[in-house]
Amino acid sequence: MIKPQRHATLRLAIGGILLGITAVSYADDSSGSMKQPPDILFGPLFNDVQTAKLFPDQKTFADAVPKNDPQTILADYHMQRKQSGFDLRHFVDVNFTLPAEKEKYVPPAGQSLRAHIDGLWPVLTRTTSSAGKWDSLLPLPKPYVVPGGRFREIYYWDSYFTMLGLAESGHWDKVASMVDNFAYELDSWGHIPNGNRSYYLSRSQPPFFSLMVELLATHDSQALKKYRPQMEKEYAYWMEGVDALQPGQSSQRVVKLDDGAVLNRYWDNRDTPRPESWLDDINTAKKYPSRPATEIYRDLRSAAASGWDFSSRWMDDPQQLGTIRTTSIVPVDLNALMFKMEKLLAKASQDGGDSAAASRYEGLASDRQKAMERYLWNEKEGWYADYDLKTKQVRNQLTAAALFPLYVKAASQERADKTAAAAEAQLIKAGGISTTTVNSGQQWDAPNGWAPLQWVATEGLQNYGHKKVAMDVTWRFLTNVQHTYDREQKLVEKYDVSTTGTGGGGGEYPLQDGFGWTNGVTLKMLDMVCPQANPCDKLPATQPAANDEPATTAPAATGNQPAANSAPTTTDQPAATTPSTTSDQPSVTTPPTTTDKPSSTTSPSTTTDQPSATTTDQPSSNTPPATSNQPSVTTPPATSGNASSQPAANDDSAETQKSVGQ
Repeated sequence: MIKPQRHATLRLAIGGILLGITAVSYADDSSGSMKQPPDILFGPLFNDVQTAKLFPDQKTFADAVPKNDPQTILADYHMQRKQSGFDLRHFVDVNFTLPAEKEKYVPPAGQSLRAHIDGLWPVLTRTTSSAGKWDSLLPLPKPYVVPGGRFREIYYWDSYFTMLGLAESGHWDKVASMVDNFAYELDSWGHIPNGNRSYYLSRSQPPFFSLMVELLATHDSQALKKYRPQMEKEYAYWMEGVDALQPGQSSQRVVKLDDGAVLNRYWDNRDTPRPESWLDDINTAKKYPSRPATEIYRDLRSAAASGWDFSSRWMDDPQQLGTIRTTSIVPVDLNALMFKMEKLLAKASQDGGDSAAASRYEGLASDRQKAMERYLWNEKEGWYADYDLKTKQVRNQLTAAALFPLYVKAASQERADKTAAAAEAQLIKAGGISTTTVNSGQQWDAPNGWAPLQWVATEGLQNYGHKKVAMDVTWRFLTNVQHTYDREQKLVEKYDVSTTGTGGGGGEYPLQDGFGWTNGVTLKMLDMVCPQANPCDKLPATQPAANDEPATTAPAATGNQPAANSAPTTTDQPAATTPSTTSDQPSVTTPPTTTDKPSSTTSPSTTTDQPSATTTDQPSSNTPPATSNQPSVTTPPATSGNASSQPAANDDSAETQKSVGQ
């Protein structure tokens, strides 16, 4: 069981960090006044512009720069709109500077995939050490790389995967600058916002800062020690309010379950429409008058905090966005990242000579891992999944998030094998890992595949010896990226993985190109499929062989834990049913609840660089047999002359992969 005193001790250990973190929604600008989001600054004008649909993309006006102070603009608006012939668009053009059209990067003819990505880094780099007093942009002290397209600011979790590529290209200066910017945000606001816009300050995104520091530490050995204070601030933000919780209660981003186990969820401090999707959110809420609009708005915002905006993962009915209830779901990927944060804080503390703090963080990581094994493992299905606070059951849906415990080495070998087998059977498609098995029309569902999820999958599978399946995912996704690039000379934010050579669809906005995290992951994957001594500029003609290996696991102490088959509902969530995971059906019906839970697990390993050796006592009889030694490898259809069909993964004549991160 979680030991509450660990949180209390940690609270004292990091001094005033928690005292300095409040529900800050807005930022100080250079003049010292509070920078508020545009929906508050411009009230009725903002609402009228967004609901009039003056711009195809609602983010356009949210990013506009006022030419005068809000009071003057609003006074003019109230006076002029009463006049005959008032033109709202003309008023906006007179009083605001709209964001510039996205830059078009035209690569030289015949440019290779790698050269194209390297050429994009300066195109995607921004410097905004200052910003207007009234616009939504938050200045950052150092240069940073943006995703591209409509995403003209830095985004939190995107940046980690972008940094992978920057590091691969030798741009460690940019990696360090971006880590410094995120440290600045933590020092300024107590958390890293979704992006550097005032309207993003009410939420964060998947917590990758500690992994960014870990990446930088491969180049700067002092990085963990240097950024430990900011890592502790981020941890305090995610755990804020935990000490006051009783079992069965929740507060913002943290929940305490019946047995005292502590896990985290996504949360946005505001419960209004998102300024960047104002009318969309209003229309979504209008379709569900039986639910308070503020409840829907918060769940929409919290889904944006998850990075998966939007997905059937958060919805009761995958065809109806208004059934979203993100805040009543405990996400497996978020808690895996929190486990990783705790492990890295332990290492940073140990490196800094603070063995007491290191021990506390190791204890917190151990407690979290035990809670994950009880609440976030679906014994009946044989994979990791989210936990439903309303139904008090682990959810049945298989998503790519199931691979996050493997990515952070929090899984036992047995459970990693089962999860890998499930992913191979249901998620691996012609063009990579599918986000989910449900086709809902939302962008974080089938048939879309996203670069960060491909990376998490390949790294997680490799961590537990499933190297052939990992190589298969890598090859399929790279084939998708290469074929799309050959046809369109660009990389995009997401891909249709049901085939190869096609960008993804769905969601609130058109497909964007650029694209930061795709660029980063592609460069890392190119090194996986090319021999170390002979790096390649594009997808090679032949897939390298990859042989499965037993994962190296650290010894773990054994200890019995009581089964935890249910958790109390939080008091601020609506009752709802759990969606189905049937991969072939677009609609989702309510499945039978899952009550099978393992009766005991062992305590986790305390090493930061080895998979944990947790054991389970009740393997599911319904789980398909692990097939790590015989991955299914089909040849993605070739759509260009630059990549030949792939051979079987056990082709010994092919080059051996370069193992990343080892």
